[in-house]
Amino acid sequence: GIFYENKILPTDKVVEVDRGGLVGRYLGETPEKTMDAVHRAMGGVLFIDEAYTLSRGAENDFGQEAIDTMLKYMEDHRDEIVVIVAGYVELMEEFVHSNPGLESRFNRFMHFPDYTGEELMEIFLMRCEKNCYVLNKEAEAEVQKYLSNVSETHKTFGNGRGVRNLFEKILVEQANRLAVMDTITRECLMELTLEDVQQVLKPEEKAE
Repeated sequence: GIFYENKILPTDKVVEVDRGGLVGRYLGETPEKTMDAVHRAMGGVLFIDEAYTLSRGAENDFGQEAIDTMLKYMEDHRDEIVVIVAGYVELMEEFVHSNPGLESRFNRFMHFPDYTGEELMEIFLMRCEKNCYVLNKEAEAEVQKYLSNVSETHKTFGNGRGVRNLFEKILVEQANRLAVMDTITRECLMELTLEDVQQVLKPEEKAE
């Protein structure tokens, strides 16, 4: 939107792809898939998520072919498209330095810090509210404790995605608990309990 409003790009469209949207499974398919993505993004932004996966394949992997195809197109149409690549900091540094062409073209960086434990808890509570669930006080304290810990010690937690996965696992445990109850009320269906949370966290604590 900013690029469009400032007349840097003629449109405000964004085309988002990952490795699967660029790399083919057989010889000759990758340039075709890559060109399809950049053509769809022409006049706007091509956003490549987890871009580091393009340079981390085996020797005969087609990821490098996608990079080479993309770099050629970027050079030929530098005033018509913006390419944004994203991923974990260390892996993206490795990606950019894997190819001189990448280093020269991707030379502006934006770093987004990980969410704090409090922010992760806000995301979790937003998911509860959006899906009409209520986290009781004991369960909330346990989730808060866990998220505060992972925000400080687990750099591969995945931030918002990690919260979503945690939430979905707790819902599974709630369903298992309700399945053996004789009487289920509306309040039971909406409530997430300490037991539900602990059933999810116990295996992880043992693994650690």
